[in-house]
Amino acid sequence: MAELPRPDFFELPVADVAAAQAFYGSAFGWSMTGFGPTYACTLTGDVDIGLQADPAERTAAPLIVIQVDDLEETLASVETAGGSVTKPIFSFPGGRRFHFRDPDGNELAAHKPD
Repeated sequence: MAELPRPDFFELPVADVAAAQAFYGSAFGWSMTGFGPTYACTLTGDVDIGLQADPAERTAAPLIVIQVDDLEETLASVETAGGSVTKPIFSFPGGRRFHFRDPDGNELAAHKPD
């Protein structure tokens, strides 16, 4: 039996990736991998944390990202259940994802790793 989808990533909007990496490294000992000048994340393979500093990409609040087996099927299920897609499926280093709002307005994302 397939595992149920679960949150496996939290993305935090930040103003400065280097400053945020320094803070979380100092406060919690987190080691992060940089993916360009505006993004870094932990790569533990469990529940990871991303830091998004690109003003065009960062969300207004922390973004919960749910790992799924079938991205297109999940997008259809989200819409059928009453959610609205805020960012269509796109590729990023490590996989593909889309963003959506639940009926209460919370923004989340679903992703399928490579």
